[in-house]
Amino acid sequence: MKIKYIGKFQKHFELRIKPHPNLINRFQERVELFVKDSSNSILKNHTLKDKKGNLKAFSITGDIRVIYSVKDDDAYFIDIGSHNQVY
Repeated sequence: MKIKYIGKFQKHFELRIKPHPNLINRFQERVELFVKDSSNSILKNHTLKDKKGNLKAFSITGDIRVIYSVKDDDAYFIDIGSHNQVY
């Protein structure tokens, strides 16, 4: 699986994650885990409901989430941030 960054992901990563070195490390660990086994329970991977029903999310920390979609075995990371920021 390849990871591709689209939408506002890069901008929000720079603003919300990059200033916190511990979050960068956690992000890298969770993305590696996601690529190896996206159904690992640590990720709390789930499909979103309502208007975002075609999107999925997984957890970086208890509050930080990555919103993504999957197409042709590629994961498109769309947004990252706290629960309130991305939903």
